[in-house]
Amino acid sequence: MRYQFWRDNITHAFSGTPPKQPVSVLLAHAIADLEIRTDGASKLSRNWFMRIITAREQYSDGRPYPTLDALEKYAENTYSTLLYLTLQSLPMASVTADHVASHIGKANGIVAVLRGLPLVAFPPPPNHHSNSGAMGGGLERTKQGSVLLPLDVMARSNVKEEDVLRQGAEAPGLRDAIFEVATRASDHLITAREMAKNVRKGQDIDHAFEYEGLEGHIYDDSSQGRVDGNRQQQDLDSAFGVLMPAVSTKMWLDKLQKYDFDVFREELRRRDWKLPFKAYFANRARAF
Repeated sequence: MRYQFWRDNITHAFSGTPPKQPVSVLLAHAIADLEIRTDGASKLSRNWFMRIITAREQYSDGRPYPTLDALEKYAENTYSTLLYLTLQSLPMASVTADHVASHIGKANGIVAVLRGLPLVAFPPPPNHHSNSGAMGGGLERTKQGSVLLPLDVMARSNVKEEDVLRQGAEAPGLRDAIFEVATRASDHLITAREMAKNVRKGQDIDHAFEYEGLEGHIYDDSSQGRVDGNRQQQDLDSAFGVLMPAVSTKMWLDKLQKYDFDVFREELRRRDWKLPFKAYFANRARAF
């Protein structure tokens, strides 16, 4: 019911008749404003909103990801898609910006699953002061005592869910599994960073955007920047604010490595006081 509620809200917002719900009203206003600013040539993708809802619903019952590739696809369909929608709202239709956003979104999504692993494996008591806690009870919570690491990674590292639930960070093979998953996230950040460096040097990005030509990723020659390398640089500079989540994701991965991939360390759940300064300098240098 919760996911259908949001599907209905998105549908009504795009039709211009949003229900009296703050997010829906503001979304409808943003859609109308974007169409005015672009003479109706550019609009937010309704199907991308639906993609996010569907991906979240698929794993809402706490089921594990069957493979690391499945986790990566989930991150693409949620975190990367949110970045695409944000770029659309600028508005911007750039294969370069979307390509970099895809890698950053995948890294963000994978890291989000790692960060949430201790809370899903050992859920805190329900908040009885919230409406969801009082009305929904445990129905809206994820499955109690789940380990949401990809099953193929757990098999390769010989990690058993019951060992994690009994021993926590000391479960055999757990750190190896965390290392493999974190490496995939780090690889995406490295790829995005190298792509940005190549653009600044006037060089071509070393690999094609795998989603180019699919819905929402159709570009004309000028937006692709294939003829004018300066256009790619301009697009990245204009989109850099949207790509800033890469800063906090990299900081968390660096901290995870510092603690030898012990995802249960309390320090990994604390806010990092360095983040505002790191973000400021990253924004100034246009580098993450």
